[in-house]
Amino acid sequence: MADRIRMPAHAQAAYDDADRERWVPETGKRVGRTAFERDRARVLHSAALRRLAGKTQVVEPGESPPDGRQVPRTRLTHSLECGQIGRELGQALGCDPDLVEAACLAHDLGHPPFGHNGELALDRAAQPCGGFEGNAQSLRLLSRLEPKTFAETGPLAGRSVGLNLTRAGLDAVLKYPWPRHEGVRTYGVYEEDLEVFAWVRRDAPEGRRSLEAQVMDWSDDVAYSVHDFEDAVYSGRIDLDRLGAPGERAAVLALAADRYALAPEGELGEALDRLLATEFWPKGFDASRRAQARLKNTTSGLIGRLCLAAERETAAFFGPTPGVRYAADLLVPRAARLECAVLKALTAHYVMGRADLEDLRTRQRAIVTDLVAMLAAGAPDALDPALRPDYLAADTDAARLRVVVDQVASLTDDAAVILHRALDR
Repeated sequence: MADRIRMPAHAQAAYDDADRERWVPETGKRVGRTAFERDRARVLHSAALRRLAGKTQVVEPGESPPDGRQVPRTRLTHSLECGQIGRELGQALGCDPDLVEAACLAHDLGHPPFGHNGELALDRAAQPCGGFEGNAQSLRLLSRLEPKTFAETGPLAGRSVGLNLTRAGLDAVLKYPWPRHEGVRTYGVYEEDLEVFAWVRRDAPEGRRSLEAQVMDWSDDVAYSVHDFEDAVYSGRIDLDRLGAPGERAAVLALAADRYALAPEGELGEALDRLLATEFWPKGFDASRRAQARLKNTTSGLIGRLCLAAERETAAFFGPTPGVRYAADLLVPRAARLECAVLKALTAHYVMGRADLEDLRTRQRAIVTDLVAMLAAGAPDALDPALRPDYLAADTDAARLRVVVDQVASLTDDAAVILHRALDR
């Protein structure tokens, strides 16, 4: 039976049957939920989302400040917080809130163990099969690997189609809606998954992201820049008083200019000064209950500041209800992007840039590299039962290596360490 539509009148007209279509048609679903509510539920109940609880965000899962009262964020908590931010921002712009939230919850599903450090190692190991990219892996997981829906008839008969999300749902996850090609570092689809990619992108402007994907992307930036900053302040790794020292300030601004924003350091300094001048900027954090409350107000204030800037800029250009999908773009003022870049640089300088982490990162990369080699040598028996049929059906060395990469990418940080220890005996 058809999904019931429950959206504002303008949104009902904006999302058509093609937006709600699934790669493999489904029948017999109970009435009472919209197609996008169902997308959100499928992601929320997926094993892939649960695994994010054991995957690195900035510091390792389980690493806590000395007092043990606060646990740093993981990929799971980040995704949940990103979902809340994206839901509200998308709804304010007239997007379907369940559609945007589903994309936010799903955007990191393909990330491997050990964060971007693990992604770098896995990309190197996967070069013979076309490389590894966390965003492309997310699409692969949603449309192939996550066990939920199988095609029973037609050209895809007998094949898993993952969560079988709607066209608009998969498109909203596509942060980089193009395949890998020369000169491009980030991409959203592997060669093996071009068939579903072509279906998702039918009639979409080439290389252009949907409004929902843009909302997801900005919500992701806001969530991790603000929340990672909060974690770093709470843990004592950022001493805000040190920012007054010229050397410390210069180091942060240089990092922001080099890694997070193509902007002069002077302009980034103005962004930092604007943040320091806000009424909610944390000062003199001592971990007391009152200081913790002030820090949470900082988090709320920063999220509101960055999201409202985008909401107002977009509404000012496109009108109060900009439209959905490709009717509008999310416009984020330059000032807001630079403030976001400064927040990222603060965490990168004081947390991720710590010298004592380099030995750990080296070991993590070695674990990922070894796992690919050891699983490939022991395949198919060494692989998870769910992946063995894929390996046996593969007809080239590259295709078989891709299956091995699928397994390594799915591992949590702890599972990678444990499996490495078991295979290395």
